[in-house]
Amino acid sequence: MNPVKVRNVEIGTGIPKICVPIVGTTKEEILNAAETIKTTAADVVEWRVDWYEDIFDFEKTEETMRALRETLGEMPILFTFRTSKEGGEKAIETDVYVELNQKAARTGLIDLIDVEAFTGDDAVKAVIGTAHECGVKVVASNHDFQKTPEKEEIVSRLRRMQELGADIPKIAVMPQNKKDVLTLLSATEEMATDFADRPIITMSMSGTGVISRLCGEVFGSALTFGAVGKASAPGQMGAGDLQTVLGLLHKSL
Repeated sequence: MNPVKVRNVEIGTGIPKICVPIVGTTKEEILNAAETIKTTAADVVEWRVDWYEDIFDFEKTEETMRALRETLGEMPILFTFRTSKEGGEKAIETDVYVELNQKAARTGLIDLIDVEAFTGDDAVKAVIGTAHECGVKVVASNHDFQKTPEKEEIVSRLRRMQELGADIPKIAVMPQNKKDVLTLLSATEEMATDFADRPIITMSMSGTGVISRLCGEVFGSALTFGAVGKASAPGQMGAGDLQTVLGLLHKSL
């Protein structure tokens, strides 16, 4: 398995890295959140741009991105427009989505881009192609807020993301019961052991699935999401608590 290096962070080795989302709606809220996150256990910041009020004005978006880069220094930034169909704040046309992500990659101000893996192969490949030309890594993602698919289906989706050229495949699913959490963990282990040649990210959401956010080092998930302030998904723990638990588990392995 080949780790993914972004700035000074190596995703895919040792303790799973902690990514903290910023869900501010204004430039001021976003930068205030960044100042707070700098003092925490975060390894990576995810800027959830679907929350940002001026996201469709790229001049303002780039201005905020530049200020965010200055505030965070060497901390890697993951640029994510989560569409409403996958649990995000806003709807967006596919061509606009592709263009936004390509423009973001070309700024040189971000380190990773999230592309929703089932946007359409041509769209996904267009984003990945531009990102890689600009030295930006790509997280291909899929979110199911309704259910947990069968293990074979989870593995199949992650393998498809890998085939499309994503640097890090990611899937998040909703458990209906405890067995669903085991399904997600089993799929993670199978993908990491048998198929992945790069880091993967998996999680089972909500309180029922919180264990999946803690045991990535055991089953093969390389990064986990923790909150500082407002969470961006159900089941996120505080980043400080997350760091404590991940560290304790690491020491015992």
